[in-house]
Amino acid sequence: MNATLPSPPAAVTGETSKPEWLRLPAPGSRCRFTGLSRSTLNELTIPGPANDGTPPVKSVVLRKRGALRGIRLISYDSLMGYLSELA
Repeated sequence: MNATLPSPPAAVTGETSKPEWLRLPAPGSRCRFTGLSRSTLNELTIPGPANDGTPPVKSVVLRKRGALRGIRLISYDSLMGYLSELA
């Protein structure tokens, strides 16, 4: 009888998987995946003069109904695709 053991979780083996969404880093710190600052990530994801009103990286904002503030989540694949185009 050949029994196969389930593979251990990625956290145990030291492997890291890519996230689907990134949260903006805290003010004064940098993204742990790209090293980009919070302000640079904002320029890439929020329509404004820095990107002629068309952000090159996809993001979404989660906020409760009627709230003024929310949590900006950045698409990991969109960000990495944009950065690889620059190379």
